[in-house]
Amino acid sequence: MAAIQIDQVMKRYGTLQALGGVTFSIEEGEFFGLLGPNGAGKTTLISILAGLNRADSGSVKIMGHDVVKDYRKARSLLGVVPQELVFDPFFTVRETLRMQSGYFGLAKNDAWIDEVMHHLDLTNKADANTRSLSGGMKRRVLVAQALVHKPPVIVLDEPTAGVDVELRQTLWKFIARLNREGHTVVLTTHYLEEAQALCNRIAMLRGGKVVALDTTDALINRISGSQLEVRLSGAAMPASLAPLLSHPLEPGSNRAVFRIAEYTDVEPILAALRQSGAVIEDMQLHQADLEDVFIEIMEGNK
Repeated sequence: MAAIQIDQVMKRYGTLQALGGVTFSIEEGEFFGLLGPNGAGKTTLISILAGLNRADSGSVKIMGHDVVKDYRKARSLLGVVPQELVFDPFFTVRETLRMQSGYFGLAKNDAWIDEVMHHLDLTNKADANTRSLSGGMKRRVLVAQALVHKPPVIVLDEPTAGVDVELRQTLWKFIARLNREGHTVVLTTHYLEEAQALCNRIAMLRGGKVVALDTTDALINRISGSQLEVRLSGAAMPASLAPLLSHPLEPGSNRAVFRIAEYTDVEPILAALRQSGAVIEDMQLHQADLEDVFIEIMEGNK
């Protein structure tokens, strides 16, 4: 049974099609990435998963439970960390987590609350009022709230946006542990290095549709070999080199990135640039990564 099953989900806001027939499944125990530019439909899809929004058509199931027909059970199996910093200013951290436990019928949950606070470095803030916390600490409380009922499926919607390195490291250490223990994790992030390091499989959305769905390694292998990045001054890019560019050169840009299958491909590129009169100001050779793949796919080249 899939942890999350999404079948032909459609959602419109007036003339805007937010989701256009999205279909994919996420297996139990996966660390799954949901990527896309702003407006791609990621947050709309998560809102439908959480029961905060309703699809115009299609279905979504969490551990086999329909999010509309069996909302109570589906919601109990899901923990969501939203993008927005939403908090109740009148309660301490511990009181907030106890109330969140109560929403799921957990009356004696202090041992797990203490463990969650410990792993998110919230213990010394347990009795602090949430309104007195910094933005990073409020983000930690949101994560704790999502985990307080030990959900088998965890959705993290931009959990590290605008937070410090310490929180990112603390959060990923704890979430990776939960994933090893069998929890399914779904991550949306604009930090593609995080997605590459953490996610086993990735779906990419563009314009409300899935445009790529594969393992992280398979997606990266879409761009074979390495890439040569050069920063130029002087003459324009030779037309003969245009087919080798990993993506079209932007107007006015002096940065070009070439695909190379092997190191012997470098010298002909440099020779063509020299012959054109271009001056190389800087040059770097690097392996393709998820960011390169993301750019390729979002530009429609793959």
